[in-house]
Amino acid sequence: MHVAIVTTSYPDATPGSEAAGSFVADFAQQLARQLQVTVIAAATRASRSRDGNVDVIRFEVPRLPLSLLKPSHPGDWPAIIRTLRNGKHALEKFVEDERPDYLFALWALPSGHWAASVGRRFDIPFGIWALGSDIWSLGQIPVLRGHLRRVLRAADNCFADGLKLAKDVESLSRRRCHFLASTRVLPKPGDASKAGFSPYKLAFLGRWHKNKGVDVLMETLLTLSDQDWSKIAALQICGGGPLHDEVHRLAAELQLQNRPVEVGGYLDKQDAAGLINWADYLLLPSRVESIPVIFSDAVQLRTPIVATPVGDLPALHERFSFGTLAPSPSSEGFLQALREALNGNAMDFGAGLDAAAAEFDIADIAQRFVEEIKGPDS
Repeated sequence: MHVAIVTTSYPDATPGSEAAGSFVADFAQQLARQLQVTVIAAATRASRSRDGNVDVIRFEVPRLPLSLLKPSHPGDWPAIIRTLRNGKHALEKFVEDERPDYLFALWALPSGHWAASVGRRFDIPFGIWALGSDIWSLGQIPVLRGHLRRVLRAADNCFADGLKLAKDVESLSRRRCHFLASTRVLPKPGDASKAGFSPYKLAFLGRWHKNKGVDVLMETLLTLSDQDWSKIAALQICGGGPLHDEVHRLAAELQLQNRPVEVGGYLDKQDAAGLINWADYLLLPSRVESIPVIFSDAVQLRTPIVATPVGDLPALHERFSFGTLAPSPSSEGFLQALREALNGNAMDFGAGLDAAAAEFDIADIAQRFVEEIKGPDS
């Protein structure tokens, strides 16, 4: 069986693409252990290459990440139109030449739009893996909501990378949607000594965007008392994004107060694994979330998490007790959860982290996908 994955997120040499598309590459490699897999992905330059057992065809788009293109901004429309045209053309040409058995769109828009159009023309079944940004952002734009519903309903299989998100997809499309967790394979980092009691090492790794709550984190840090800071051995904030200037400005303010804060850029998988393994707690202050990939990163490395109660995180916390959970997705709520962590024993969460790691195993995730698209009689 030949599966073609069409996606707007696949890692290349672009800074930040490792974070955005790493789990897509790992998922493709896992699938390639039992299927033929080709990836058709957006990139800043067109190319064709081999990535392990996966063929990768890159089509050119004006800029990345595509998530920063806003339909509500008239100035973005030339880039949006060019992206839509190039993506459809690349998938169409590949399907015409190689006739895969199945198209898998990551994510609903625009990839699902391409898969629906090309799949219909060539009579090839297709599936969609929806993200929160599809349903909770694009799905709120009236002109796109109806088209999103039609694309989801046309798919032969629907998946979503969150429990609540799968229900929201079903509500929008009035069709079945399966939960399929997004996770990546981290390289084994070196040994790290984790503390059971404060002072603790803390880490934030992610996109510096309001949805990811990096501003919530910075606000919380500015609120911490001297006594709170005495329980923090070191804090690293890594990533990049629209709030770059604000993060650096507030971090400099904290450093002037002699707080042990360091700021770094995007990290590849090896360095990400090293940072998460180094930390006694991973900080996850998101405002909008389903189940972030960084969650599965942390549980793989058995690093407890301080999180806000958004998306599926409350349900996951109830099942796995992976760390401390804030009462609200605000700086006041996150402050409460952080103080609870600083005053507690980080080793108390081991059993829950073990159970969560088993749930987010990429081999099982890929196998569930294969069984679903092949059907019960395969």
